Parts: sequence; C-alpha cells; structure tokens
Amino acid sequence: MSGKDKFRTAIGGQALIEGILMRGPGKTAMVARTPAGIVAEEKEYTPLKEKNKILGFPLIRGVANFSLSMYDGMKALTWSAEQAVEEEEKESAGSKLVMAAGVLLGLALAIGLFTVLPSFIGGLLSPRTGDGVLRNLTETGLRLSVLILYMLAVSRMKDIRRVFAYHGAEHKTIACYEAGEELTADNVKKYSRFHPRCGTSFLLMVVLISLLAFMWVSFNNLFVRVALRLAMLPIVVAAAYEVNRLIGRHDNALTFVLRAPGLWLQRITTREPDESMIEVGIDALSRVVPPQKGADEWGRG
Repeated sequence: MSGKDKFRTAIGGQALIEGILMRGPGKTAMVARTPAGIVAEEKEYTPLKEKNKILGFPLIRGVANFSLSMYDGMKALTWSAEQAVEEEEKESAGSKLVMAAGVLLGLALAIGLFTVLPSFIGGLLSPRTGDGVLRNLTETGLRLSVLILYMLAVSRMKDIRRVFAYHGAEHKTIACYEAGEELTADNVKKYSRFHPRCGTSFLLMVVLISLLAFMWVSFNNLFVRVALRLAMLPIVVAAAYEVNRLIGRHDNALTFVLRAPGLWLQRITTREPDESMIEVGIDALSRVVPPQKGADEWGRG
C-alpha cells in the first residue's frame, strides 16, 4: 500500500500504570491489568468540534484538544493508580491525597525544569550571549537538554520502565490496526514500537516551535520572561498541533525529516512490551473502534 493510500486512524492512546487508555472518535476506554485480572472502564463522549464549531477551527482546536487530553490523561492515571492498590487503600482518603499531591508536584516540577530553570541559566549566561536571539537559542538548547535528561533519568525507574513498555504496546497495537491486520498478539508483535503521531513527538515539536516563538522576546527580567513564555504557550501548542497534523497526513522527504527527532526520542519513552501488555492494548483499542469502517480516519474534518 502506498503512503498516499495508507490508512491512518484518529484513535490515540496513553500508557497508564499497568494499563492503557485508548481514545476513539466517540468513546474512551481505560484497561488495566491487576492481580485479580483485567479491569476496564468505557465512556462515551461528544467531540469538541461537535459541541462548538469554533473548537474545531485551526489553531483553536490544538489548544482545546491538548487541554482535554491533559485533563483526561490525569484522570486516567489516577484511575490506573487506584486499580494498582489494595481495596482498602482505594477507600483511603489519605491515598487519594497522596496521589493528588503527586500530580501537583509533577506539574510544579515540569514548570520549574522546562521553563524557569532554562530562563534562569540563560540569564546567568547573558553577559556572553546578550539578551536577544543567541540567548533564546541557548535557552532552547537547555530546555531540550533538560527534557532528554529528565526522560533518561525517569526511564531508569522500574515502574516507569513498565509504563514505557505499555506505551510501546499502545503504538504497536495501533500500527497493526492501521495495517488492516487482525488484532492478535502475534500480529501486533511484528510492528514497531515507534509511531509518528505520538505525544512524545508532539512534545518535542512544542520545544522546537517555542524556539521560533520566543526568539524575539528579549526581556532580561526572569519573571517577565517566564510569564511571557507561559502566556505564549497556548500559541506554541496550537502551532505544534497543526504542524504535527500536517506531517502526519503526508509521506515525503520533508515529513520524514520533521518526524525523525520525535521518533528518535521515542527510543527513550517506549520499550518493547511483553504479551500481557499487548493483550491490554488490543482490549483497549477494540473497545473504541467505531462500528462504521473508516469513521476513525485520522485528519478528517
């Protein structure tokens, strides 16, 4: 099948704690493996652009979909964490407080590492770089380095390695489905754990586009620089979404080059899954495939 004719699904996923979230065009499914067996939860939803046409417009749709994905993703992670603990712990208010605190600390750490720290170090280097383009190039390089080092560091943790393996299972399952093969463990195993339309690739695109967006921001004050970056983040996210949408629809030399860094980064954020993880991916994907063939084609509308 040629690149032009290749089927691309709009179904996307997220690795969870011992599980996988799959999001189809009208339904989400969370599937997790517990000591007692596989548990699943399905939920139907109305696409944002059907709730309000404005949310389907270019640029606006990127911010809207990203925000919804973040919200649903955090809820799904909390759900999977609850499945991983003992029943009496699931009822514990203390356990929920700990999980909530963990999410808040994670957000604070992300803002600190990827926004404040590079700007702070960039300020220290400003006597050599100046306050213009060179400083912004330096800060982008620092931001990218911190991102890669952070991913490398967390990938060494045992629990995170399993999450990354479920991430690989998600990608392989979707690739098998897009190829039109029957969703069996043996078939899924044949496919790559790297996928061009992945959140990791999107995250890297955000960093690269932020270089262009922030290049001309020359305020020296750290707080002003950080505030401006946070204020411009929705614009960067919107642009990254549209670029990823464009390169995901075409196979040519340019899109190959643009995809390459994200696919390389997935060498850190994915691992080869075992058969039990693939079974979870198949279960989750099967629950969100629409009954009408082709209704989930990626890039429609």
